[in-house]
Amino acid sequence: MLLGRIVGTLVSSRKEEEIVGLKLLLVREIDQKLTPVGKLIVAADSVGAGVGEVVLCAAGSSARQTTATQNRPVDHTIMAIVDSFEINGKTCYDKSKDD
Repeated sequence: MLLGRIVGTLVSSRKEEEIVGLKLLLVREIDQKLTPVGKLIVAADSVGAGVGEVVLCAAGSSARQTTATQNRPVDHTIMAIVDSFEINGKTCYDKSKDD
């Protein structure tokens, strides 16, 4: 799984029939300090996430295990909107305090 922040949206007027109706978002992997560290990925949204939110993504065959993406040709799926996370007892992110 990948921890990331949604940085944008993707719109496509022509696409494979199997992905029609999926909302596609651009996600950048982040570290525990919320610093961007990874590639920009395109992920299918299965939870109603929006730009700026910290999310948990599944990749590979696991990305096709949600109700929204089952048997669809996707490599990444947003499967959770993160409310908070901590490492070694220290809160690294709390959505209620996010600017």
